[in-house]
Amino acid sequence: MTSRLLQASLGSPDYDGIRDALRQDSSVEVLAVRGLAVRAAVLPLFKRDGDGGLRQVVRIDVTGEAAGGLDLALEDEDGSGVATGWTDDQGSATLLVPEVAETRRLTLRVRDVAGLVGAAPLDVTPQRKWNVFVVHHSHLDIGYTDTQGTVLRHHLDYLDAALRLAQETADWPDDARFRWSVESSLPALRWLATRPEDMVAEFSERSRAGQIEVTAFPMQLHTEACSVEELYRQLRFVERLRSSYGIDVRSAMHTDIPGAVVGVVDALNAAGVRYLAAAHNWAGRSVPYITGGDKLGRPFRWRAPSGRELLVWFTDTPHGMAYMEGNTVGLVDGYDLAEDLLPRYLGSLADRPYPYGPGTFGWYAAPGQVGAAKAPDALDAVHLRVQGAHADNAGPSIMPAEIARRWNETWAYPRLRMATNADFFEHVEEHHLDQLQVHEGDWTDWWADGLGSGARPLGYVRRAQNVLRTAETLHSLAGATAEGVDEAYDKAALFDEHTWGAANPWEDAEEGNDSGGLQWTRKSAVGYQSYDDALDLLQAGARRFGATQGPARDALTSFVVVNPGTFARTDVARAFLPRDVVAVDVPITIVDARTGEPVPHREEEVDPDEWPTRPIGRHLEAVVPDVPGLGHVRLDVVRGEAPAPEPIDLGRDGVIENEYYRVTYDLAEGYLSSVFDKVAGRELVNADAAAGFGQYIYDRYATAPHFNHLSGHMLVHDKTLLGDRAIGRNAGVVRCERTPAGERLVVELTGKGIDWLRTTIDLYAGVPRLDLRFQLGKQPTAAKEAVFFSFPFAVGGPPSVWELTGGVGGTHVPSVPGSAEHMRPIRHWTAFEDADLTVAWATLEAPLVQFGSIHMPYAPFPPTLDVEPSTVYSWALNNIWDTNFPSQQSGETTFRYAVASATGGVPGRRLGAATAAGLTDTFVATLATGEDEAAATGAFVSVDDPDVLITSIGRVDGDLVVRLQSLADGPVEAGLRLPGLRRALVDSGLGRDVEEVPVRDGAAVVRLPACGIVAVTVKGNV
Repeated sequence: MTSRLLQASLGSPDYDGIRDALRQDSSVEVLAVRGLAVRAAVLPLFKRDGDGGLRQVVRIDVTGEAAGGLDLALEDEDGSGVATGWTDDQGSATLLVPEVAETRRLTLRVRDVAGLVGAAPLDVTPQRKWNVFVVHHSHLDIGYTDTQGTVLRHHLDYLDAALRLAQETADWPDDARFRWSVESSLPALRWLATRPEDMVAEFSERSRAGQIEVTAFPMQLHTEACSVEELYRQLRFVERLRSSYGIDVRSAMHTDIPGAVVGVVDALNAAGVRYLAAAHNWAGRSVPYITGGDKLGRPFRWRAPSGRELLVWFTDTPHGMAYMEGNTVGLVDGYDLAEDLLPRYLGSLADRPYPYGPGTFGWYAAPGQVGAAKAPDALDAVHLRVQGAHADNAGPSIMPAEIARRWNETWAYPRLRMATNADFFEHVEEHHLDQLQVHEGDWTDWWADGLGSGARPLGYVRRAQNVLRTAETLHSLAGATAEGVDEAYDKAALFDEHTWGAANPWEDAEEGNDSGGLQWTRKSAVGYQSYDDALDLLQAGARRFGATQGPARDALTSFVVVNPGTFARTDVARAFLPRDVVAVDVPITIVDARTGEPVPHREEEVDPDEWPTRPIGRHLEAVVPDVPGLGHVRLDVVRGEAPAPEPIDLGRDGVIENEYYRVTYDLAEGYLSSVFDKVAGRELVNADAAAGFGQYIYDRYATAPHFNHLSGHMLVHDKTLLGDRAIGRNAGVVRCERTPAGERLVVELTGKGIDWLRTTIDLYAGVPRLDLRFQLGKQPTAAKEAVFFSFPFAVGGPPSVWELTGGVGGTHVPSVPGSAEHMRPIRHWTAFEDADLTVAWATLEAPLVQFGSIHMPYAPFPPTLDVEPSTVYSWALNNIWDTNFPSQQSGETTFRYAVASATGGVPGRRLGAATAAGLTDTFVATLATGEDEAAATGAFVSVDDPDVLITSIGRVDGDLVVRLQSLADGPVEAGLRLPGLRRALVDSGLGRDVEEVPVRDGAAVVRLPACGIVAVTVKGNV
């Protein structure tokens, strides 16, 4: 008896419940009499009669004590019989009526042994003749259900099984043959590298025969977390599959994550892939129907600003628990259940906004919230995913193929085809392409908030993404290949893969759903390792480049300062001068080799007593003016007349300044009360905002931790679950000083949720940018929390543009209907534009922003503050999720930001990129250790369009490869110039669609589409 008290956990899908709801919603009660309830469903299920004509199904379900053995008859208006049948022991009957071309009214008569029970009218309506493409796959969570290594080994086992099933069904009817779509290619790549040659050959043959398809993405990525180069490099495996194994990759699958960044369109096109099947798991935290998602048709054409397109099919939670549509209709349970449910599901696609309503696992909205304007599916073809069991990481099953074979032997329509992912798209492209909606822009991910649950390793990965670009560039400029750079990007991608931990991440078992401790240890380690690898490559690249540049003959030594950014700028450079190169007691002067003038610098000696485990010498910091983009300046170290000056104490009033800005920090209130632009004569801070500029904000929420999926079950429309909000106040000055490099203010405070917060504010001499660094230390807590830093700007409206991976978003830039709007996962910068001033804000480690207000972290994400359009809230960290993402975080974590402003109508895209460059493209100063004296200055490569960035330089087969990205909202023609350029080829980023470009006056003329990405290969010894 007591077992009836037990209930399924919040994280357990209720298959019986949603199936019963489907039966209820796809039928109507036509008769209720004598304790019996009679429901009828007119279904898109057809059988051929003896004359070859079609008959369609009317399914009758009777409930009550005497539901079995009832005599059913459908009669025409004149009483003539149309169809008859008997209910089975469960009270169900399938009646076949001649196919109708228009609604036909019949009468249903129900009789038992005593005579007529009752009669009711029943309208038989025309039904679609569906083509069902059953796409069998396994959704790869690298973790979640078990430790990462265990999961990946299982997926290799699944490929063994898929190959066997493909062989065993090779002589079945074509539509019923077992087919398998490898959703994520990483297991396939490992399988192909480790299986015997005969198995590999058989796999490749089955792929060419259309029984196995390997899709493009190696894993299921939070694409918005990827850098452009990381995203493209993850698609380099596509060409390897084609060239090494003869496996043509035609499509991609993107599963679980409810959204993808706009750059995916160009990236997949660059890999020769034009089809994308997306499956959006709402998980109770995605509500696209409140942001226009009810207007998004299936399938649709997703167009990038470049004009390139993907043909996209998507499914989601109300279409069948995201990627479990086939499972929900019984395609892995057995024929009888599938025959019952699949026609009902198809009928619902044709007649209703969604087959399943609120209450489906992952959808907890009230019915009134659902967009009734959503049109049913327009096509007679459907892409239906199925997994071999009702779980992630499930293996293949013969059951769907057996059902398809029996089904097609029994029924004329719908036709079931065991299909690969691309099969469906080829059908749609051939028959329906011109009917499809076209949508542009970002498809913003509703799950991106989970990125803030691992703020520290996420920050390390984001640093790595930028360091790797610089490192590869330095190796390439030194004439070498950056060995290991791809592998470092792969580690970053493994961190950006959507599975961050176990189903119950707070547990610490050794296996299964509760192996949270082990899974997060491995997940975070790969993120940290990507940054370590990047720094290794940077160090090696800097040394290698320095060896190609010699010091000045009359100097103690020389440094070469490299600007890895695209455009010339004045910025701070940091270098280390070892004591074995110049003794620490020797006073030095740093001289700009271009002018012979001294460059003021700051020194900080490494004390061997304090740091005996570190190299001994001096850290130098100096502002170097006008360093060419992708160029260098030589700084000579000569004997000085006196030691470097000590920092000048500026007192405790919290004011610092340089030529461009004056900053005032309010110690009592704990924020920057003023950032005054001296050039524009304008205050940048909105003094009337709800929060101060750079203020620490700590929210706590009232939901309990450690209940699987709890936050996804919450439905809030006010601030009731905002348990507490606190801000940081009463800061103390740690240091306020002027050095030859500029002025710096360091303050420290304590507050709720942290042990301490240290804020460092830098205004470097001659640099038109404000730099801020927040370092905090915190203890772990399972209580639901979030940290924000606020940045209220005194400009006229919301941000005009922001950087995305592979594109640019903005307040008035199109996005795919149904995109998340309460938060934005940006790459690095956003910009505001008003009539007189452009203001840019940039972030290094923390990608999540909320514009205008702080929103509750529960659907449908209402704001907690009156909207201030010009305020940016950096959502630095949170632990709101109750599955997958870490349930707590702790330790010392750093968040860096930059702010700049400009008059004269500077476009926000340009100022945003320039502002971010101070964080992402920091100057590299390396000792010149070569033989020949380095030139005083020079540019290695340049581009003449201000909206085109050189993101990195690499080498492929000895040729220099220059990667370009346009920020322009229209096509541009740019001149790429580098010494010795004679011949150049351009491709779309992954070596396909190669074209030779003209070279005029030593510059390659390169055309880039709007927000386009290209790679230019410079042929010859350059």
